[in-house]
Amino acid sequence: MPISHEIATTNTPAPWAVEKPTALLVLADGVVLEGRGFGATGAIEAEVCFNTALTGYQEILTDPSYKGQIVTFTFPHIGNVGTNGEDIEDLTPANRAGAVGAIFKADITSPSNYRNAEHLDDWLKARGIVAMAGIDTRALTAHIRENGVPNAVIAHNEDGEFDIPALKARAAQWSGLVDLDLAKDVTISETGNWTQVPWVWNEGHAETAKSDVHIVALDFGVKRNILRLIAGLGAKITIVPATSSAEEVLAHKPDGIFLSNGPGDPAATGQYAVPTIKALIETGIPMFGICLGHQMLALALGGSTIKMHQGHHGANHPVKDHTTEKVEIVSMNHGFAVDSASLPDGVAQTHVSLFDGTNCGLAVDGKPVFSVQHHPEASPGPQDSHYLFRRFFNLIREKQGLEPLDESK
Repeated sequence: MPISHEIATTNTPAPWAVEKPTALLVLADGVVLEGRGFGATGAIEAEVCFNTALTGYQEILTDPSYKGQIVTFTFPHIGNVGTNGEDIEDLTPANRAGAVGAIFKADITSPSNYRNAEHLDDWLKARGIVAMAGIDTRALTAHIRENGVPNAVIAHNEDGEFDIPALKARAAQWSGLVDLDLAKDVTISETGNWTQVPWVWNEGHAETAKSDVHIVALDFGVKRNILRLIAGLGAKITIVPATSSAEEVLAHKPDGIFLSNGPGDPAATGQYAVPTIKALIETGIPMFGICLGHQMLALALGGSTIKMHQGHHGANHPVKDHTTEKVEIVSMNHGFAVDSASLPDGVAQTHVSLFDGTNCGLAVDGKPVFSVQHHPEASPGPQDSHYLFRRFFNLIREKQGLEPLDESK
């Protein structure tokens, strides 16, 4: 019997089951999962993925790359450290840039951390995130691994009344993330600056004390900690909207150009971003891309991207850097990937996933241009991948005739 039917029709009540569900997850294949509702009420269509990280739920839910997705947490207990104002990753919280839904196995636990400022349930309500608990997340994860990421509707109604046929129709009719440009929904609306550096225990976030380098960041849904790590190396950062032209980027006279992470189909966002990236490559200005930025750089160089079966979402992914022959544990969050076979001559594959062999990095021969699929700022190693930011700075320092930074630290 297929897993999808097993999780839908089991006759043995789970120990966390409730008499009357206040939340439903309705998959496009007709499976209906019942649970207890948390967070915002209402219903929303999205793609369901799973994340294997043990910590960092607030950073995960506010990562703009999760726009248009419902995150199933494989770790069973979520909420124990509460939430705070420092662990948010999106630049524009008012836009609700990040996950639209969340799924937990156990009910949200009470916060027990000195940094807590707000209970997760209240925080979810304020963010407009529809959440549910009380389902077998292991079975849902197995279903996704076997059948691929499904389109679905997550619904929360405190009185437990649902129009299930209508929800099934919404789930079946939703077009999904393919051909969907979401970067325009999460990017900043106007050019801005960033000066905050990495968090220090019991001190919080300080401001950069020096600015030896000027980086222009194209914001397709950038995470705050990426900007902090760049600023922490001594950079002035100008953030420009995703739709900025090459002329608008170059008007800021950058020493380096950063292509950020973000949500949606890279081919769709690339309709307006790829021409800009192509023009910027030709300038010879050092360029570094992460996640969606990596994928669109590949498109600009003549490669292609593909939709993945289940995507990579978690903080325990092994990736090999062929430039150093080292294996690092990285954080991943992507449902599309660069097709390594499509990379043209002159573009080298620098990183590869040891889970499934998919492309995780590239570099352009003879040009100061490179990118990675994973998230070096998320620090699961904890600092295995921080060298990538110093590698970016060394490309800039080389053009300036300066001594390189030590990438091994």
